[in-house]
Amino acid sequence: MQAVIIAGGKGTRLKELTGDLPKPLVDICGKPLLEHQILLAKTHGIERILLLTGFGAEAIEDYCGDGSKWGLRIQYHREPQPLGTAGAVLDAFPHLVHDFIVIYADTMLNVDLRRFSSFHTASPGITAFLHPNDHPQDSDLIEIDEANRITALHPYPHPPGQYFRNLVNAALYVVRKDAIAPWYQRRAELSYPFDFAKHLFPEMIAGGGNLRGYVSREYIKDAGTPERVYRVREDYLSGRIDVASLQNPKPAVFFDRDGTLNVDSGWIKSPAELALLPGAAQAVRAVNQSGRLAVVVTNQPVIARGDCSESGLRLIHNKFEWLLGQEHAFVDGIYYCPHHPHKGFPGERPELKVPCDCRKPATGLFEKAAADLNIDAERSWMIGDSADDMEAAMQFGIHSILVKTGRQGRQPSRPPDFVCTNVLDAVQFIAQQEEQRQP
Repeated sequence: MQAVIIAGGKGTRLKELTGDLPKPLVDICGKPLLEHQILLAKTHGIERILLLTGFGAEAIEDYCGDGSKWGLRIQYHREPQPLGTAGAVLDAFPHLVHDFIVIYADTMLNVDLRRFSSFHTASPGITAFLHPNDHPQDSDLIEIDEANRITALHPYPHPPGQYFRNLVNAALYVVRKDAIAPWYQRRAELSYPFDFAKHLFPEMIAGGGNLRGYVSREYIKDAGTPERVYRVREDYLSGRIDVASLQNPKPAVFFDRDGTLNVDSGWIKSPAELALLPGAAQAVRAVNQSGRLAVVVTNQPVIARGDCSESGLRLIHNKFEWLLGQEHAFVDGIYYCPHHPHKGFPGERPELKVPCDCRKPATGLFEKAAADLNIDAERSWMIGDSADDMEAAMQFGIHSILVKTGRQGRQPSRPPDFVCTNVLDAVQFIAQQEEQRQP
């Protein structure tokens, strides 16, 4: 595997921090941003680096040399003029290996590059790193199907009245060289600058090319402005970047959706019926800011009952994520069970009317989330409004908080650990409990 770092930008927005140096050399707590990226590559077994340079090439080459000071090999390719992100990679085509990772030099990241590249192995095309953020309204968003194929790109600005999943292109890719060979062959015909997200990806989707999304909770942030550099420095000094590694288990707050985060109006069958409860987005945002994961686990029998299609449920979840994003909050994952244990509803799907080990109070949804996100169950909590939520939390071995905003229904077989008025009170209670545990 080879790491290809695009390091040719002028970085005019960072001039107050870098002076005459190119932006890859901006200081992040004692090391240039570029060095953090090189060390990350080495950590994950990548010892071949190709630096694509332009502005400030001499300063970068003087600092990095041949890479021997880090025990790896660095090569350089200098673009003759600004070619765009994909254009710079195409210009260096003869230096590329079979599969390579593309890193933008103005991003700070702590991503398991081995795991990322392993996920890509089954793809003959390009795999893009995707993640949720707290401002999807002004971000370029990606749509993927159940097989993780990228089916659509939704660039900012987004049309009013449409709801997209909060999946942001983080500008980190694993690329199969053969997948971009057609563009290399017609490079003389391309209009420059030629970028991955703006130009190459739309052409790949239109032509049926293999483009996949890899969704992860790991740390990756743009450091292309002074404000973002300051935020990255704060994250580094606080340890948040190290903790964000998938190799480190993280505590989670599990939420039920209906009656806990959004108004419980019976089983929601369309996006129009969904509305967040007061304080719900504030509660999720507080979890985001605490460094815990925010995970939704929800029974959704509307599919089995024939009240809603799977694509319809995806739109409901899109609106849910969109409403959270409007208030700068996001969830790290939504896990749902489409089964229904009862019979006799018009239009129901017989194959989904079966007992299962994921529908709460079973713990399958929790187990799937824990495996995907590497969750520290001992330090995790469940906030819900029903007996199923409380019993699932007890079986999974996490703390439970019952909130009084849902329909309640039957009582749990055993009292919940705690009771709060609403989800915001519950999240604030968790913060107080965690604070008391600090030495």
